[in-house]
Amino acid sequence: MSVDNEIDFVVLWVNGDDPEWLAQYDLYAASEERGKLKRRYRNWDNLQYMFRAFEKCSPWVRKVHFVTCGHIPDWLNPECEKLNIVKHSDYLDPEHLPVFSSHPIEINLHRIVGLAEQFVYFNDDTFLLKPIPEKYFFENDMPRDMCVFNAIFLDSISHVRLNDIEAVNKRFPKRDVIKKNFFKIFNLKYGLHQLRTLFLLPWPQMTGFYDPHQPQPFLKKTFEEVWSCNNDILTKTSASRFRSREDVNQYLFRYWQLLEGKFSPRSFSDTKGIPVHGSKDIDAVVEAILANKYSMLCINDELEDVESNLFDTYKETINQTFDTVFPDKSSFEL
Repeated sequence: MSVDNEIDFVVLWVNGDDPEWLAQYDLYAASEERGKLKRRYRNWDNLQYMFRAFEKCSPWVRKVHFVTCGHIPDWLNPECEKLNIVKHSDYLDPEHLPVFSSHPIEINLHRIVGLAEQFVYFNDDTFLLKPIPEKYFFENDMPRDMCVFNAIFLDSISHVRLNDIEAVNKRFPKRDVIKKNFFKIFNLKYGLHQLRTLFLLPWPQMTGFYDPHQPQPFLKKTFEEVWSCNNDILTKTSASRFRSREDVNQYLFRYWQLLEGKFSPRSFSDTKGIPVHGSKDIDAVVEAILANKYSMLCINDELEDVESNLFDTYKETINQTFDTVFPDKSSFEL
């Protein structure tokens, strides 16, 4: 790859078991936030398999930027040439620290020193499973993505999605977007998902987008442009220590790329997302890891008040399965 086409990965991580981090959390958290702690920051102890997959499935990646509040896993090799450990204090306003919401961390990723123009944002619950080429995430210097309209549904961040949609509707007239990017909005690669867009055509504005919970490719210049046009709301979100109903998040940048037509259409038929509510979902995760069918897998923790011994069993089952597929240590490990 030429320098202009180099691709970086960005991974956000927090150790919800770190006593020092927990003490800071308790110092700032209101009671309602404290109740959300267990699931949102639960540690599945399988991050090493994400890095093993990076090395095995995407050896072409230039650099992995590992973003934390400062703590790192005991097994991580800080001397690895492809690893850049990034503290929140390295690129966020010190007046806004400590931060316990992913939103300020996400919307400022372009400020990471040395970040490539083309980068892929990974949540720590998304895993590569099969070897992929560079063009899997970027084609003709543009992110590969799916532009499908959708209705906003109620979940924990529906209000944030609504804020994102409000911001892009102010910038992009729906009729003009469709006219300019017709064959990117109606594309055979989307399969039946196109029906969502078709059914929402009568609405004069964008009502939402279909959001696959998978690693998201971005252009750094998109972040710079969105910031130049939405400085007020982004600055306000950057100051949110905990999630707020007035926040925007990284979807704003994704939607901006889609509506500008700065993407190459792709299908997500080779990816899998599994919300884990109980033992049946754990079985589905194991099957997906071993099947050699999917390029990527998202294991979304939706467990409620699961007993600690049951959670430990679930965790061990998944991690033993990952160890079957990725048994060898990577250069990211000590």
